[in-house]
Amino acid sequence: MSSRPRADAARNRDKILTAARGAFASGDGSVSFDALARRAGVGVATLYRNFPNRQALVEAIYHSELDDLVTLADTLLAAEPADVALRHWMDHYAVFVATKHGMAEAFQQAVATGSIGAGETRERIRTVVGDFLSHGAAAGTLRGDIDPDDATTALLGAVLGALSSGADARQRERVLDIVVGGLRPGSA
Repeated sequence: MSSRPRADAARNRDKILTAARGAFASGDGSVSFDALARRAGVGVATLYRNFPNRQALVEAIYHSELDDLVTLADTLLAAEPADVALRHWMDHYAVFVATKHGMAEAFQQAVATGSIGAGETRERIRTVVGDFLSHGAAAGTLRGDIDPDDATTALLGAVLGALSSGADARQRERVLDIVVGGLRPGSA
């Protein structure tokens, strides 16, 4: 017997995750499970069968979005020069970080309990940034002397700084342009 979920069960889970992502991204992290079920077009029992509590839902959203973000890097690198791909990826990373503010309390609890590992997340992001840097150095579009951890710290600082200051999207874009500019050859 297969351990894969039925197709309709997988579709329902995806609908729930999509609805919850939308609710949390809009800052409505307190939305009830009844409202989420309606938003997803599923019964509340289906929602609880997939996610027995808000914490389980937050963790699933987080892991799903992190996986999507990591996978996106390969897609962008295959389609664009590394410096351009990195800059586009940074926009997605900024959205990833910003949406966590809509579920801040549950997210902090997940980190505190260890179900979301801050160190593991940082390592995955650092690895992605390192891939961009390696590809860019090989192609001559990014510097080869940048430590991926340093670039990750600069990226995180820029994104969190823009969020905490209430920067609009244009300012965030300018700040991320500055980060990428510092990673290009000739900017040392």
